[in-house]
Amino acid sequence: MLYLVHMIVNIPSTLAPEEAARIKAEEKAYSQRLQHEGKWPHLWRVVGEYANYSVFDVESNDALHDTLSKLPLFPFMQITVTALARHPSSIV
Repeated sequence: MLYLVHMIVNIPSTLAPEEAARIKAEEKAYSQRLQHEGKWPHLWRVVGEYANYSVFDVESNDALHDTLSKLPLFPFMQITVTALARHPSSIV
């Protein structure tokens, strides 16, 4: 199943810079692993914001929830999910 996911990140200024850097490094490693596995085929940053639009390709709603909740930055994210279906005019 395909999902369009909008993530807005808001790391609190009270979080120690070293801790924020550690979490961001873990986030990068986890997200790249998911990309290599084909579960996160598209990742696009929003210009001027600490946010992204992504497409996830996972088995179910529960699988997406599990994947997103394991993101190291998850506690600092506002996430919006839209389930996607093939468009009848699509040639892909």
